[in-house]
Amino acid sequence: MARGRFITIEGGEGAGKSTQVRRLADVLRDAGHSVVATREPGGSDGADRIRDLLVRGPADRWDPETELLLHFAARRDHLVRTVWPALERGEWVISDRFADSTMAYQGYGHELGRVAVEQIYASVVGQFGPDLTLILDLPVDEGLRRAASRRDGEDRYERMDIAFHRRLRDGFLDIAKREPGRCVVVDAMGSEDEVAARLDAAVRDRLLKA
Repeated sequence: MARGRFITIEGGEGAGKSTQVRRLADVLRDAGHSVVATREPGGSDGADRIRDLLVRGPADRWDPETELLLHFAARRDHLVRTVWPALERGEWVISDRFADSTMAYQGYGHELGRVAVEQIYASVVGQFGPDLTLILDLPVDEGLRRAASRRDGEDRYERMDIAFHRRLRDGFLDIAKREPGRCVVVDAMGSEDEVAARLDAAVRDRLLKA
C-alpha cells in the first residue's frame, strides 16, 4: 500500500486555518482520497490534554523553553497515535499546524532561535516532515481582529503583545523562503471561498498533478 501524504496548514492567529483544513479535506475526499483532518497542539488523547496547558491561561503561564518542550511532547504523541498510523494505512493527513508553528512561535516569536527548535525536532521527530506546507498569510492587525471574535477561551497566544505577533509573521515568511520546495505562502485576505480556491490550486499544482 502506498504511503499517504502529509499536508500542514500554518499561519498566525486568525488566519482561518481550521476552516480551510475542513474545506481541503472535502476536496481531497472528492478526489478519491481517504483523509484524516487533525490539529496541533492536539490530535490525540495525550496531546489534547497538553493543548489545554498551552492555549489557555495567562500569556506568561510558561517560560519559552518550557513551552517549547510541551509542544514537542504533544507532537510526539500526535505523531505516534494519529499521524504515522494514518500515513501507513495510505491515508492523507491534513494538520492545522505542525512544527513550523513551533519554529515561528517559540523560535521567532519568543526569540529562542532556530537552533533550539531544530535540535529538539531532530531528537523527537527525526527526518520526518510534511509533503506540503501551506502558510496562510495576512497582516497582523487583521489576524488579531478576526481572532478576537472567537469565544472558545483558547486565547493565550492571542493575548501576547503585538511585537510577538509581528515576529511570528516574519518567522513564517522566513520559513517559507528557506524551504520553497515544501512551503507555499497563500494570501489569506479575501473571502473564505477565495482563500479555499488558492489552497486548492496550490495542492493541485504540488501534489495532484497527473
